[in-house]
Amino acid sequence: MAKEDYDQLGQDIFQHVGGKENVSKLIHCMTRVRLTLKDESKADLEELEALPGVLGVVEDETLQVVVGPGKVNKVAQSMVDSVGVKLGEDFPGQNQTPEDNNLNEQTDQNKAAAKQKYNKPNKFKNILKSLANIFVPMIPALVGAGIIAGVASILQNLLTAGTLTGDTMTQLVTVLNVIKNGLFTYLAIYTGINAAAELGATPALGGTVGAVTLLSGVTTDTTIQNLFNGQELAAGQGGIIGVIFAVWLLSLVEKRLHKWVPDSVDIIITPTLSLLAIGLATIYLIMPIAGVVSDGLLQFINVVLDVGGPVAGFVLGALFLPMVMLGLHQILIPIHLEMINQMGSTPLLPILAMSGAGQVGAAFALWLFLRKDDKQSGLIQNIKGALPVGLLGVGEPLIYAVTLPLGRPFITACLGGGIGGAVIGMLGHVGSIAVGPSGWALIPLIAHNKTLYYIIGLVAGYIGGFILTYFFGIPKELKREAQTVTSPTTTASTVTNETPTVAHTEAFEIKAPAEGQLINLDNVPDEVFSTGMMGQGIAIQPSNGEIFSPIDGTVQPIFPTKHAIGLVGEQGAEVLIHMGLDTVNLEGKGYDILVTEGQTVSAGEPLVNMDLQAIQSAGYQTITPVILTNSADFEAVTTQAEQTVEVGDVIIQVNEP
Repeated sequence: MAKEDYDQLGQDIFQHVGGKENVSKLIHCMTRVRLTLKDESKADLEELEALPGVLGVVEDETLQVVVGPGKVNKVAQSMVDSVGVKLGEDFPGQNQTPEDNNLNEQTDQNKAAAKQKYNKPNKFKNILKSLANIFVPMIPALVGAGIIAGVASILQNLLTAGTLTGDTMTQLVTVLNVIKNGLFTYLAIYTGINAAAELGATPALGGTVGAVTLLSGVTTDTTIQNLFNGQELAAGQGGIIGVIFAVWLLSLVEKRLHKWVPDSVDIIITPTLSLLAIGLATIYLIMPIAGVVSDGLLQFINVVLDVGGPVAGFVLGALFLPMVMLGLHQILIPIHLEMINQMGSTPLLPILAMSGAGQVGAAFALWLFLRKDDKQSGLIQNIKGALPVGLLGVGEPLIYAVTLPLGRPFITACLGGGIGGAVIGMLGHVGSIAVGPSGWALIPLIAHNKTLYYIIGLVAGYIGGFILTYFFGIPKELKREAQTVTSPTTTASTVTNETPTVAHTEAFEIKAPAEGQLINLDNVPDEVFSTGMMGQGIAIQPSNGEIFSPIDGTVQPIFPTKHAIGLVGEQGAEVLIHMGLDTVNLEGKGYDILVTEGQTVSAGEPLVNMDLQAIQSAGYQTITPVILTNSADFEAVTTQAEQTVEVGDVIIQVNEP
């Protein structure tokens, strides 16, 4: 259904419920637009139910117009947009009561709480997703400042090489550097603010923790010693990853203190103790540990350099980006300077520059693979914005907004950089006469007329990162989505109840997502399910709150209030698990989501933990319908008789045409 059709359906619904002026409030759940009417007698339910796109109408405390998952959020949003309010807000002319919370704000709080609760080290995909959430808001600034930094670097390198001269050009470079330093000098602070917002801490405290790593106020006369080796701490030690780790600790401490500290002094005690504890931990633990790691890494690099050749080039080219992320690349500056003093150039810098080439190649591969996938338009835009910056030698946008959040592409990009480094190491005698950024910006500084060798290395890094990422680095869920878009043998619809474009060819089974008692749909006390409006299926009265995936497939979608989750199976099955009846009103209370939208899951993999007691205490039933929402696309859907089942028992059998 096109966007204008959603708009039209929304306006038609308004027309048949007595107009916008007869509606006092509008929200939606996983399948239904829920309207609170001033005068229910003005609603023409017969005409409303006959509207194209309306699957059914339910009269309850609110008037529920069933339009189906995937459509309901678009229709509801169009309706409130046309009135000029937000979901859950009173329509114009209504009196707001303290109990009328903004649904969007509550949803944001629920989502933030879920992210914080499950952002643990053993939840690798959640960590990567949180990294993306931290850095994606900074993309415009990273791209803009990155391009300015790249231009300034090229001009500075041309000045250093003697190709350009003049005070005016020097002044221009200074001005450009002042502009770009507004971001990159204080990147730790911006990262701390965004990380705190993502992890549920106070953003201002997160920014302050990031600023701690800059060691403001420390001078050559007033230094801070590393507790582990007695050396002086260096500003930036620990890098951006250290800042994020420190803010994660801040979120844990701050939330505990909010629970323990009396409300009357919370505004004083909690931020003071949180900042003091995490500030001390950052200075005396996180930064020193990074310093110890840097010492060991320095010794390792010396050993690698002694080996020399392609092997050294590959190792250094592949490992440089992880060093940058941990803030350890600063330890290489003295090595570069000593090499320049002794040999007139540093052969180490061109090798390390290949790591950026691997990132560029990986980004090109991702763009080529996903360019037709509308669901990844945001990622594609990030790639387009970050690529020019990466070519100029500024890698942060590509690392933090593209490859690292996806996991695999970061690894293949590093290996691609290793290939470029191996080529430079094999060619040999490629050095830089000064320390500068990588990418194209380093070309003016290449010594002894070896510019062609450096360009060959860059091209090798581009090609290596591209090939490794295209064939081995695309995450499985992105492959699945891209194949869905391009393959003529796969349905293009997700959980939208739209007509699929192809026929299915195999029978399959849907398994019990929970242990408990099966209930036929016609015995479910909710006519949206009992009348089959949403499709065929069965329900379970769960005996515990653990909900598992009933099929192999992809999570799509998760409703913001967490009471319903959709899955798209490999055979095109669109399965809806609706956990409880009318539980949208709980606004997420009692549900812990263990997966993310777009995540690939196997049958039997945990999806959700329900707090059955909390849900029942709130006055809601925990009956959980399991619906094949596109059951009309299949020849026959057979459900099991009412009985007790265990997780993994077959409850629905589907035969395809």
